[in-house]
Amino acid sequence: MLLSTPVISKPRRAAVARYRLDAWLFLFLMLLVFVPVHAEAKAKSPRPPRPEPDLKILEFKISPTPYSATSGPLEFSVLVQLPKDLDGATLLEVSSLVTSPSKTSIRFLSTRKSLDAHEIPASTTDLPRLPIVLSWDGMDHKKAPAGAGLYHYEMRAKLLANGEKGPRTLMVSWPKRGTIEVK
Repeated sequence: MLLSTPVISKPRRAAVARYRLDAWLFLFLMLLVFVPVHAEAKAKSPRPPRPEPDLKILEFKISPTPYSATSGPLEFSVLVQLPKDLDGATLLEVSSLVTSPSKTSIRFLSTRKSLDAHEIPASTTDLPRLPIVLSWDGMDHKKAPAGAGLYHYEMRAKLLANGEKGPRTLMVSWPKRGTIEVK
């Protein structure tokens, strides 16, 4: 038995060729649409750096270092510089997030201080400064002792004003970040 190749008529051959050409043309057009041309892409315009807020953490000390969870609390001592104009702020909040590298041990420390006019040192040349101390008892969020290792911290200061739904943030200082060795 002889095998023969099927004979395709000329009109059918032309239709197959036209289909292949249409498929290639479609793919080419899709590439033009979805692959951005380098010349048409917008470059990001450089932005000037953000100005530092008037609320600043001037001094920051941790004691004792290195820290052992059995030796008592770890203290974060902060000196916060307030802006000249409090703009209705009634509270100063200083907070720190202490985390292990694996994020399995986390502790959030926070304190709020009322900004009464008679408590803020008044000086004509210097901006008001307030000392704040946060204490960490060496326990994590589950009240279990923190394991040995390097812990990361991030300290921030915020100015808050009383709003309709509770305190609202007016200004946030730039964070201070670092590591603590826990033995």
